[in-house]
Amino acid sequence: MKVPPGKTWLEISRSALARNARELKRLVGRPVKLIAVVKSNAYGHGLPLVVRAMKGPADIFAVDQLSEAKMARTAGARQPVLILGYTPGFSLKETINSGFSFTAYNPETIKAAGKLATKTRPAKLHLKIETGTSRQGVLAADLPAILKLIKRQPNVILEGVSTHYANIEDTTDPTYARLQLKRFNEALAAIAAAGLKPELVHTACSAAAILYPEAHFNAVRAGIALYGLWPSPETKASAWSFGRAPELRPALAWKTLVAQVKKMPAGTPVSYGLTERLKRDTLLAVLPIGYWDGFDRGLSSVGEVLIRGRRCRVIGRVCMNMCVVDANAAPGIRPGEVATVIGRQGGDEVSAEEVAAKISTINYEVVTRINPLMPRLLTR
Repeated sequence: MKVPPGKTWLEISRSALARNARELKRLVGRPVKLIAVVKSNAYGHGLPLVVRAMKGPADIFAVDQLSEAKMARTAGARQPVLILGYTPGFSLKETINSGFSFTAYNPETIKAAGKLATKTRPAKLHLKIETGTSRQGVLAADLPAILKLIKRQPNVILEGVSTHYANIEDTTDPTYARLQLKRFNEALAAIAAAGLKPELVHTACSAAAILYPEAHFNAVRAGIALYGLWPSPETKASAWSFGRAPELRPALAWKTLVAQVKKMPAGTPVSYGLTERLKRDTLLAVLPIGYWDGFDRGLSSVGEVLIRGRRCRVIGRVCMNMCVVDANAAPGIRPGEVATVIGRQGGDEVSAEEVAAKISTINYEVVTRINPLMPRLLTR
């Protein structure tokens, strides 16, 4: 790269996304549709870029809200787009008229959709079933009334039925997931008994898609795994033990430039609050990234980046737009050199999982919270 797109940027690998999609499709089998989840700016990777890269492998794109659905269309998505999150009444008309599918679970939304939909512009509804996550979803006791309501709306199509698992990623014990699956199958039986035949039945997130074939039905919702990240260490361990581990390749690399280099003597305090003093004469590199960019303040004094393939630890507090690292391991560096914040450089790698462990969170949050205004490049 001759000229970087900014002082800090992301590189998103098209080949890694395609490979991950192929691995997941191989795992779930040809008849099962791949719903590519690109909500929350494609888990921080950049929704427009990921849609462009995934136009081949994805059968359906899934987003959180109408604004993301429109963004996916603008990026060239010709596949159906499904809204997974809450669709408020004020955006229902545009959602229906735009041909987007949407998730519903309460009578108010279904009644409003019935009034707004027409024969030529039907409301394409995915009914969410509450099976044990206690979030969005129809309770078993309310399902008969909801099904009767749907049948009374001539222009509302029950296109899909779904649920979401509460405890697949954080455990190697499948007991609760199988209980949810049992409840979901009971709901499917009730839907069939009511004479409704949804085209799509989907329950599996990335972890369920990898671990439990019985959760596949005819579509799976691939989120975190699509980006080459494991849902959790437990999922990875279980997948290996089951002989079902796909080869996932992280698609995201986060890079920045060295802004300044200076030698400072032992005892010098660094950054706000004087929280750290140099224990030795130290070559410092100032990097133009901070918590505004998504480089968490919790990485103060513990985070590491790669410069010339060598690990350089954050010294002192991470600031809003800057941080300082110990560059003694990379003598001779100059301003303008590339530092890798997440990704591989030389023979080493800083992973999203490593960053997450240092700030007591999960890899999902690390990548999703990267500033959406940061330039993103689609690379090979």
